[in-house]
Amino acid sequence: MRLLAPLLLALAVPGAALAQNAMPPAPYAYRQLEDPAAEAQAQELMETLRCLKCQSQSIADSDAPMAGDMRHQVRSRIAAGESPEAIRAWLVERYGDYVSYKPRLDSATWPLFALPLLLVAGAALALWRRFGRRG
Repeated sequence: MRLLAPLLLALAVPGAALAQNAMPPAPYAYRQLEDPAAEAQAQELMETLRCLKCQSQSIADSDAPMAGDMRHQVRSRIAAGESPEAIRAWLVERYGDYVSYKPRLDSATWPLFALPLLLVAGAALALWRRFGRRG
């Protein structure tokens, strides 16, 4: 009897994982909005949001189930009248800054923007010191 519970659990876990992938996609995952202007807004926003599973594709291009759910959320919220920036803020709050291809400039991300400028300035200074004295 002691072996029966672990055996049943071992059989149930793969079944639950397979059942999750068998779920139908969200209604707006693959269906566009009827209003062309609203769909254009949704499409523009979806192209700036990163698929968290694929990581190198936007949710507009990804076929991952999670990207489909995110497309559904974007289209549903656009259809409900939310602004694209409010939807982006909600997704960033929910998934973190990594979800956006357009990161916000704040205390955590400013070094990412400043470091390239500092490297270019340092290289320019080194070149000026190296070749500027010869003239």
